Amino acid sequence: MADPMTVPGRIVATAAAMDLLRRLGVVHGPLMMHQSGGCCDGSAPMCYPAGEFIVGDRDVLVGLLDLRLGVGEVPSSVPDGDDAVPVWISGTQFAAWQHTQLVLDVVPGRGSGFSLETPEGVRFLSRARAFTPEENSALAEAEPVTGQSWEEGRRPEPPAEPQVVAEAVDACPVPGGPRADQS
Repeated sequence: MADPMTVPGRIVATAAAMDLLRRLGVVHGPLMMHQSGGCCDGSAPMCYPAGEFIVGDRDVLVGLLDLRLGVGEVPSSVPDGDDAVPVWISGTQFAAWQHTQLVLDVVPGRGSGFSLETPEGVRFLSRARAFTPEENSALAEAEPVTGQSWEEGRRPEPPAEPQVVAEAVDACPVPGGPRADQS
């Protein structure tokens, strides 16, 4: 990060995840996602038509995925309409995951019966990268958008960093794995 006071985005997505979201949007219209906290499908990111999942007052907006963006691009404005995919997480899950940046990816396999990608032969997968101490300090100063504040009209600032990575390893390198020695 160039500016140590820049608040990092809480979510990035792989190019494959963004492509899948765009395809699903053509079929289903505006989308939303919710990071499940368990139950039937474990802890999986679930994709729904916008408004089909009721966001609770204490749910936290992890970020707005901007479908206008390609790999490495930084948004100049907050997306809206069909270009915006809000990604939510329950307040209790957020408490457990707040120290990580979620990396939305796509892998082969069957998705949840409730998530829109189920018939596609792939499923969304959450990966995570632990924030650095500096990033955690910057995040501590930024109050997250909750379901209640969203209903009151609050929206997040656009991220100051790229939101789309080519592959998950670009956002959350595995020690000793490919690209682990690259910065």
